[in-house]
Amino acid sequence: MENTDSTASLFGWMAWTPEVAVFFICIGLMLAGMTVWQIHSPSIERKGFLPMPTTRGDRLFIGLLTAAYVNLAWAGFTEMQQAIGAGISFVVLLVVMRWG
Repeated sequence: MENTDSTASLFGWMAWTPEVAVFFICIGLMLAGMTVWQIHSPSIERKGFLPMPTTRGDRLFIGLLTAAYVNLAWAGFTEMQQAIGAGISFVVLLVVMRWG
């Protein structure tokens, strides 16, 4: 009889590396931080360089999607280190959050 851990079999298909764990922890911390910030200081819509008025949560969502696409493009089109692509993605996220 095979002894399997239900958690390991549930997530066995993913490549759980320290980098992946840090990524998901950072996303969770960002969401928790944005929730607390929204409760204490509700955001108002504003117009930045994005073609529509957005709130902080909207800009976080758009920034995360944009950063993911930048990171995927970096991984797909270059042979350079992934850390550089992750850094560029983080800068893109910050730009969208600040001026989007």
